[in-house]
Amino acid sequence: MRLDKYLKVSRLIKRRTIANEACDAGRVKVNGKVVKAGYEVKVGDEICIGFGNREVNVRVVSVTETVKKELAGEMYESI
Repeated sequence: MRLDKYLKVSRLIKRRTIANEACDAGRVKVNGKVVKAGYEVKVGDEICIGFGNREVNVRVVSVTETVKKELAGEMYESI
């Protein structure tokens, strides 16, 4: 699954266009490297997202195309 879509489905970022812009601006890192929105997310990847002056670090637990809002938090774990 593409990184921008994963960020939207897992509800780490609210909209896919915003996730895409964050990737283009270099605010999203996977396993320590700045990546583009088309990066293929795999289980075990560590994603770091810069939100202004704070960062969110998560590890990918599952990659699912669709998920209910209540279960979105189970797609990743905070580090």
